Amino acid sequence: MTTNTKKALQGGEFLIRDSDPQDIFIPEEFNEEQHMIAQTCVEFLQQEVWPILDRIDAQEDGLMPKLMDKAGELGLLGISVPEAYGGFGKDFVTGMLVTEKTGAGHSFSVAMAAHTGIGTLPILYYGNDAQRAKYIPKLATGEWKASYCLTEPGAGSDANSGKTKAVLTGDGKHYLLTGQKMWITNAGFADLFTVFAKVVDPTTGEADPNLSAFIVEKEFGGITLNPEEHKMGIKGSSTRQVFFNDCKVPVENLLSERGNGFKIAVNILNIGRIKLAGATLGGAKETVDRAVQYANEREQFGRPISSFGAIRQKLADMAVYAYVTESALYRCSRDMELAIEALKAEGADHAKALLKGVEQYAAEAAIMKVAGSECLDYIVDEGVQIYGGMGYSAESPVERAYRDSRINRIFEGTNEINRMLTVDMLLKRAMKGQLDLLGPAQAVAAELTGIPDMPEPDDSLLGGEKRMVANFKKAVLMVAGGAAQKLGLDLAKHQETLMHIADMVIDTYLAESVLLRTLKLAEIQGVGGKGSEGGAAVAEQFAMCQLYVHDAADRIHKYAKEAVNNFADGDEQRAMLMGAKRFTKNTNLNTAELRKLVAKKMIAEGKYCY
Repeated sequence: MTTNTKKALQGGEFLIRDSDPQDIFIPEEFNEEQHMIAQTCVEFLQQEVWPILDRIDAQEDGLMPKLMDKAGELGLLGISVPEAYGGFGKDFVTGMLVTEKTGAGHSFSVAMAAHTGIGTLPILYYGNDAQRAKYIPKLATGEWKASYCLTEPGAGSDANSGKTKAVLTGDGKHYLLTGQKMWITNAGFADLFTVFAKVVDPTTGEADPNLSAFIVEKEFGGITLNPEEHKMGIKGSSTRQVFFNDCKVPVENLLSERGNGFKIAVNILNIGRIKLAGATLGGAKETVDRAVQYANEREQFGRPISSFGAIRQKLADMAVYAYVTESALYRCSRDMELAIEALKAEGADHAKALLKGVEQYAAEAAIMKVAGSECLDYIVDEGVQIYGGMGYSAESPVERAYRDSRINRIFEGTNEINRMLTVDMLLKRAMKGQLDLLGPAQAVAAELTGIPDMPEPDDSLLGGEKRMVANFKKAVLMVAGGAAQKLGLDLAKHQETLMHIADMVIDTYLAESVLLRTLKLAEIQGVGGKGSEGGAAVAEQFAMCQLYVHDAADRIHKYAKEAVNNFADGDEQRAMLMGAKRFTKNTNLNTAELRKLVAKKMIAEGKYCY
C-alpha cells in the first residue's frame, strides 16, 4: 500500500492552489510488493504474449480467451476486485501499475482492459449484493469474459441518443431487449454483456429519456454477432457488432435503477479514461526501449546511429514525454486514491467511495486520457522514424505499435470531446461552488491592469520553473475567465476556444506534475543547494523537467493568443495579449545539451531508464 497522510487537492484545485512535492506520490515510491506485481505483469507479456503477437493478430481461434484464462490464474484480472469477491483488493495506484505494465501487450492489453474495466466495473460498482455475488467472482478469475455494449451506429459521443429498447413482458418478469450495438470489444468470446437501452412503455411506445443498464448473459438467447471487424490496428482484439432481438433478460438483471444507465456510462468512462492513460504509458515506454536498442545496434557511416545528434534528440524527446506523462498519471491516481479513502472513512462502501472519488477528478481523468494517448502516438511515430525503412516493415515491432496506437485518441471519448469536457467539468465545479475559479481569475484580471512586479530571482532548485508554472496557471485563469465573462453560456458553442483553453490546462497540469515529481525525487536523493543542476543523482530528471516546462511555455503562449483573438477585441484584447506574453515568459536554455544528457544515459543502459 502507498501511504500519505496529506489531504490531496480537490478536483481542479491545481489551477488555484500550490502543491508541495511531499503532497504527491511519485513512481520512485513504489513498494516491494508493487514492484513484484509489476514484474509479474512484465514476465507474463514476455512469456505469453510477445512471442505470439502474429498469432494474436490473426485471431487464432480460442487464443485470446486462453490468454485471458492464464492472466486470471495469475490474479491479474482481479487486482482491484475486493477479496470478498475473489480478487486481491489492491488500491487504485496498484491497479494503475498493473494497467501500465500490461499496456505494452498490444491487442491483448485491449482485451484485458475491456474485461477488467468497462466489462467488470459497472457490476462491481452499481450491482446489488446478489448481482455482485453471482457475477464478480467469475469475472475476477476469468472464468467468464465480459463486454460492454454502449455505442450504436447513430450514438457515439452522444451515447444517450441510443435506440436500443427494453420492453417489460406482460408478466413483469423479463425485459425484452432489441437493438444494435457496434465496436464492441471482446464481443466474439464474451459470456457477459453490460447493455445500455431505453425502457419503452409497451402501451404508449414512449421511451425513457435516459438509458438504463442491463446485465445480459450470452446464454439468455436472442443475441447474434456480425463477423469480426477488419481494423487498422489492434487486429487481435475481438470487435464485433452485436444484435439483440427480443433478448429475454430477467428483471433482477436491471443494473442499478431504471434510467440510471447514462450516469453509469459516464462514471465508468471517468475510470476508463485514466486507465487508458496508464495503458498507453506502458506501450510508450516499451517503444522507447525498442528505439534505444535499435539505435544502438544500427550502424551507419561506421558508427551506431545512437551517436548522432538528430537521433539523440528524438530519443530524449520521447523520454521527456513518457517521464512527464508518468509523473501526472501517478499524481492523479494517488489523489483519486486519497479521495476514495476519505470517503470510506466517512462511511461510504468501497464501490460508492471509488465512484465518488474518481468522479471528483473527472477533469484530470480527461486530461490524462488526452495526454497519454497523444504521448503514445508521438513516441510510436518517432520510433518508426528511428527505425527508418525497417520501421515501415511488418517485421519490425514499431510497425505494429504505430498501428495499434491510433485507436487510443478515439477510445473512451475522442480527444476532442475530452478536451471540451475538461473545461466544461472545471466550470461546472466552479458553478456548484466546489471550485473557486472566480476569485483567482478576478485577481489575475486586476494584475493585468497594475504595474508588473519584478520578483526577486528564485535560486532554489528549479526556481525558474516554479515561477513559470505559477504563471501558466495565471494564463489559464486569465483566458478562461475572460472567455466565460465575454461569452457567458455561449462559451459551449465556441469549441475552438474551448480546445485552446483545454490545451493550456493540460500543459499546465503536466508541467506542474513533472516539476513536483522532480523536486520530490531530488529531496529523496538528498540533493540540495542553489542552482538548478540538481546533482548527478537526478541530473537527467532535472533536464527533462526543464525541457518540458520551457517547451510548454511556448505552446501555452500560442494557445492563449489564439483563444484571446477568438473572443476579445480593443483594449481588452491588447491587455490580455500582453498578459499572455508576460505569463509565458521564458528563459534561455541550451536544449541541445540537456537532450544529450537525457539520451546519453538511455543509450548507455540500452533502454528507457527513468
